[in-house]
Amino acid sequence: MFSHFEATEIKKDRVNGWNRKTALMCAGLVALITLSSCDHKDAHHEEAEEEESQLVLTQPIVRDTVISRDYVCQIRSCRNIEIRALERGYLEVVSVKEGQLLNEGDLMFTILPRVYSAVVKRAEAEAQVARVEYENTKRLLDSNVVSDKELTMAKAHLDQKMAEVNLSQTHLGFTTIKAPFSGLMDRLRLRNGSLVEVGDLLTTLSDNSEMWIYFNVPEADYLEYASTTQSEDSKKVSLVMANGKIFDQKGRVNVIEGEFNNKTGTIPFRADFPNPKRLLRHGETGNIRMQRALKNALLVPQKSTFEIGGENFIYVVGKDDTIKQVKLKIAEELEDLFVVVGGLTEKERIIFEGQRQVHDGDKAHDYRFEETKDAYANLKLQAQ
Repeated sequence: MFSHFEATEIKKDRVNGWNRKTALMCAGLVALITLSSCDHKDAHHEEAEEEESQLVLTQPIVRDTVISRDYVCQIRSCRNIEIRALERGYLEVVSVKEGQLLNEGDLMFTILPRVYSAVVKRAEAEAQVARVEYENTKRLLDSNVVSDKELTMAKAHLDQKMAEVNLSQTHLGFTTIKAPFSGLMDRLRLRNGSLVEVGDLLTTLSDNSEMWIYFNVPEADYLEYASTTQSEDSKKVSLVMANGKIFDQKGRVNVIEGEFNNKTGTIPFRADFPNPKRLLRHGETGNIRMQRALKNALLVPQKSTFEIGGENFIYVVGKDDTIKQVKLKIAEELEDLFVVVGGLTEKERIIFEGQRQVHDGDKAHDYRFEETKDAYANLKLQAQ
């Protein structure tokens, strides 16, 4: 018979043997799964490499398109004036609020008018006395009591007093300030009770019914614009506001100033925009977007080109499937496309995808040709 110790040892050997078998079976299963996964990954990798190695060819396209140019601009009201005091005195009445929309003729400020009212009354009284003297002198002349010279002097005295009345009334009128046109008022510079001197700034008033927007155009763009006959549509421009949104009204280029700025090489343009909702205000900034139509422009995808030493190139596949590196002359850059004016024709085949896998002079063996309607379907082309 086995002792208790021997029986325990035999039991341990059996358990350890079972554990080793289980571990070997699990390890084999894991290895099998790993091998299968690796085989699957290798197959997928080989398939991806095969798909990546296939060249995709297409052709340039000829389309009518529109070229856009953005210029930083400054937005100004068509009328923006300073409201200043024309008489000295205390600011007695402020009838407006900051930011208020005023109509033409609305009362804005009153500068202590009582002194000027008294001056008017005194001038009117003196004029009345002069008128009585003139009438008496005229009657005396009719009776041959006085000479013509005395009547002339009486008339001159009357005219002088009437001029003083008009002058005093004008000064009195200056104490009452009314809106010269309908517009939006800025902040108040002085408050009730302030002592106002002649010329002190009270506020500003802006007529925002139409906005004048100024922007500087480089010399090359100006020559392109001025050397061609501009249709009415070509004079229309858009405004990109500071929040990136397009203003809902179209503007028109109405003014080109007379001189270039020699320091910047630009010339100022002015575009006029209607502002019916009063959204735009004096002093805002944004970008003016001008557009120019291009007829029958030759276009190639930007992603199909590559750059060497600051010049753009593209691979062309000849009739014998020989790959040739061609330098492009690019006139304009669109969002996804280049406008080409030299180095390429619309009949040539270009490498649309896979240009990194080839070199100048190689033979194109494994490729597929993609029609332009499919190749350019996801590229952004700005049409007229």
